[in-house]
Formats: sequence, structure tokens, C-alpha cells
Amino acid sequence: MIAIIVGTRPEIIKMSPIIRECRMRALDHFVIHTGQHYSFEMDQIFFQQLELPPPEYQLNVGSGTHAEQTGKILPGIERILIENPPDVVLVQGDTNTVLGGALAASKLNIPVGHVEAGLRSQDRRMPEEINRVLTDHMSRYLFAPTEMARENLLQEGITSDWISVTGNSIVDAVWQNIRIAEKKVDTLSNLNLERKKFFLVTAHRQENVDDPARLQGILDGIARVQEEFFLPVIFPAHPRTRKRIQEYSPKINGIDVIDPIGFLEFLQLESNARLILTDSGGVQEEACILGVPCVTLRENTERPETVFVGSNRLAGIDPKKILAETKVMLSRNRLWNNPFGDGKAAERIVNLCTKTGYEQKTACPAFVE
Repeated sequence: MIAIIVGTRPEIIKMSPIIRECRMRALDHFVIHTGQHYSFEMDQIFFQQLELPPPEYQLNVGSGTHAEQTGKILPGIERILIENPPDVVLVQGDTNTVLGGALAASKLNIPVGHVEAGLRSQDRRMPEEINRVLTDHMSRYLFAPTEMARENLLQEGITSDWISVTGNSIVDAVWQNIRIAEKKVDTLSNLNLERKKFFLVTAHRQENVDDPARLQGILDGIARVQEEFFLPVIFPAHPRTRKRIQEYSPKINGIDVIDPIGFLEFLQLESNARLILTDSGGVQEEACILGVPCVTLRENTERPETVFVGSNRLAGIDPKKILAETKVMLSRNRLWNNPFGDGKAAERIVNLCTKTGYEQKTACPAFVE
């Protein structure tokens, strides 16, 4: 039995190939959705769009401080795992759902598998970095997406036998879900955009959008890009970002700030953009996989592979540097190698879970009793 825990849309996206793999093999599994960012009703539509069954359990945790969210997640997941003990619990990424799920499972002596283990920004000021490190050190099965991630884990003293380099399930998810998008949405036509003739922007990181000066720097840099290249700039604003824009009333020039859009629509924008400017780690990966140049609006990244292969540059929030790095990326060809795998990560992860699940089968029920 495999338990899959998700709480945010990026987690659902990256777990979607694993859920599909379990269903294809008719394996016993269930999905717990904590509802960390959205209401279950909103995410129910998201599951339907991705052609996934609804989760068996939902907690409706909602927003709150890091402590509040984690505190709500822990007892909710613990109750489910006691009532229906799995052989292995899978979590993905670096959210409070990941930390809470891993902690609840490990306290019940249920093996934890961390999908996307070993990512490091080396910036402990970021709550995501704390969540990554703690989850990795609670996990028994670490599914590292790259050799670089594996090396990070080894340097922290994690046993090499516990680490498997599987590739990143985002590669599986991009190619699987882009085919679904082609059937269901026509985003360019809806927004009156032409292929490769617009820039795409995302910004949602707490350290960027909660700081008025940093947010203004990002907006000023993007305005310079628009003035230089005179192409549309599309900015689907995350709810957190839109709230801060309303609070701070920053100057916004040459940027089309639109409401959040669905993942299928966003995937179409990503694949057709001339260049993407973002502070999202997941978008850095997706741009690299899709062959779209990326400029990251941060001083560091937990996806350094994108910088090494040449698909991404770090610009921070200085307007001059944002424009300069955009010029650099637009001058490059798009023939970099994708460092995140061959699109078979889900198959490898499920293979390993099936094997380890049977090995650990008696541990969890005995402990719960």
C-alpha cells in the first residue's frame, strides 16, 4: 500500500505521473490532500483537468502561518495513517505539507519516500530550504532527481544505500500534461498572443513579494525588458502577489497582470513564450525541459543544474541586471541538454516503492498497535 500526500498544485502536478503509474499497475494506493493553499472545491477541478481521480482523503487545512499549517497537518495525517496504515508514504518537494506528512509518518514508524530529495539553495532563510533538509533527514527512501542532488545528500551524511537517482517526475508531468492541454485549452488565442512573441512572468516567493522594495525592483526590471523588446509581458499573479500589489500599490509599467490561470493554460504559455522570468523553482525546471530561456528573479537557486546547462541565469531583483540577463539568455541557442531525466521517474519511483513496501510490510501495523 502506497500513501501519496499532496497539499499544493505544484505537488499535485509532480505527483500526477506517480498516481497514474499506480493506477496503471492497479496497485493499492490512496491520496491525501491537505488543502494547504486552495479549497478542496477549487482543487477538485484541478484534479479533473489533469484527468486524475479525486483524493481519497482531504483535510482542508487552508492558509496560515507556517506553525499553524504544520500544526493542523500533523494530526490530520496521523489519524489517516493510523486508520489505514500504508507500507510507504510519499511526499514531494519542500512545503509545509511535505514536512508535516514526513513527520507524521516517521513518528508512526512508516517509511517515508521523498520525491525530489537533495535539492539545496544553501539559503536557510528560506522556509522551503528548512523543509527540504528536515524531510530528507526523516526519509528512508530518497528519490534524488539528479546526481548533484545525490551528492548534496551524501555530503550531509545520508547513507548512500537510501538514495536513488530517479530523474525528476516533472519531466514525466510536462510531457503527459502538455498532451492533455492540447486537447482541452487554447490559451494563446484566448489571450491574443502569438507563439514566441511574448514574455511570461511569475513571482510568488515570500522574500520577494512581501518586501515592497524587492517587489518594485522586479516590476521595474520587467518594465525595462518590455521597453527594450516591445513585446507583451504576461504576468499571471499568484494570490499572494496580487494581495501585496493591492497593499503596496507599486508602479507597474508595460506588464499585463492577469488573474491566476490553470496549470494546463500555464503550461501552454510556458511552452510558447520567448522567455520566462520567474522566482519559482518548478518553473525553472519546466522552462529547461521545454527549451525556453529562463531568467530567475532570485540570487540563488536549488536547481543549479539549469544554470550549468545554460537554460537559466540568476538576476536577483536589480532592474539593470534583470534586463542584462534577459539579453544574455535571448542571445543563446536552445540546444541545452535536459538534466532532469528521460521522463521515466515515476516508473522508477513506483518500482522502488513496491519493492521496499513489501520489505517493510509488518513494521507499521505492529508499531500502531
